[in-house]
Amino acid sequence: MRSFTIFGFLVSVIVVWLAMTLVRTAEPFQRVAEGAVAGTPQNAAGKAAIRFTEHMIADNYAYAYGIAAADFDVDGDLDLTSADYTPHNKLYLFENDGMGDFKRHVIQKNDPERLERHMVGDVDADGDLDVVIVKNLRGHLLWFENSGSPMDGKLWNRHVITTKLPGAYDVALADFNGDGRLDVAASSWVLGNQFAWFENDGTPAAGEWKKHLIEKDVPETRTMRAADFDGDGDPDLLGTIRQGPAVVWYENRPAKGAVSWTKHVIDGQSVCPAHGNPADMDGDGDYDVVMALGFHYRPGSNDPKSSQKREENQIVWYENEAPKGGPWKKRVIGAKFDDAFEAVAGDLDGDGDIDVAATSWRNPGRVAWFENGGDPRGAWTLHHLKKNWRSANQVIIADLNGDGRPDIAACAEHGSYEFRWWRNEGRPQDRR
Repeated sequence: MRSFTIFGFLVSVIVVWLAMTLVRTAEPFQRVAEGAVAGTPQNAAGKAAIRFTEHMIADNYAYAYGIAAADFDVDGDLDLTSADYTPHNKLYLFENDGMGDFKRHVIQKNDPERLERHMVGDVDADGDLDVVIVKNLRGHLLWFENSGSPMDGKLWNRHVITTKLPGAYDVALADFNGDGRLDVAASSWVLGNQFAWFENDGTPAAGEWKKHLIEKDVPETRTMRAADFDGDGDPDLLGTIRQGPAVVWYENRPAKGAVSWTKHVIDGQSVCPAHGNPADMDGDGDYDVVMALGFHYRPGSNDPKSSQKREENQIVWYENEAPKGGPWKKRVIGAKFDDAFEAVAGDLDGDGDIDVAATSWRNPGRVAWFENGGDPRGAWTLHHLKKNWRSANQVIIADLNGDGRPDIAACAEHGSYEFRWWRNEGRPQDRR
């Protein structure tokens, strides 16, 4: 088994994070069945469920899309990053005081044409956390260098990974070629219709990185995430092809320092797969996938690029049994979750199984969490956190106030222009 150093580092960052967390239509919107939202919420067994309180991080965005959580200043709590595009054209860093109150700093300003989704990792191997981000319309990948004093009021040094990825959309960080350096993989939306990875040769600030194409001519690539799906010790890639439609994973096949990729289809039938993440949903030691299906939902529009039926809008997970065999077995978490945009997993209620947080974009736009009843193949209970929150998009799970309970943060663009978080208050008997 070859070296897995930087991927291991990235995984360790994620593990620490998870440890700290323990993840308009012509038709009227119809509510789906859910747990009680008035008074004390309940789960399917009639027991008291955990409660959340809502808190504003920032508002008055031009367009809020792209968030991450990491301890940038190494003070033991999780800070937040958030992108805000034209005309603001900024990347923010929110310094956490340890209790979930945030002070805004600016990593970058005056950088037009859609700074959006990003990931955090030590790109230059100097011991602190940098930010890798897409510049969507320009087709650029950038990384911003943490000087070691991230909140000193200075803009971070800006470095270009590539200017040759039209529609740059989502990023994943891992050591794909086993050389001990953190590489970058990315999707490219409808302007690029490709997946590619970019090789860090050890001089990440010395100019553009070498581009390696993974697959081209795939219509509307969105999700890009790294995980070892086949358990062979190297990082593979999860991707979605929204207009394929397809949920896929690319097997990393190293040979003499080079990397080739073999495509495997997880689901080639479900309409409009959007955004999801790897997670061990059934506790069997391998990575499954949690996913949002159905975005962009436009019933009655006859738009071939959109979902038309409520049944096509779901939060699901795919069970990894024989990862190279495909398709993977699809398990429905939440049915008729209109305009499902993104799903992420984590043990929100501390009962030892994996729950899911999700967003729906419109119809009407919301943030919710799905409670695992103990068997992920069985029934789940839906709990809404925020309804009528137009254009809700990315959602993350992180312990933002250091109480050992995983919280939820999400942003919303046109119609809302906000970044909020929901503090996990636990069950009534657990109040502190």
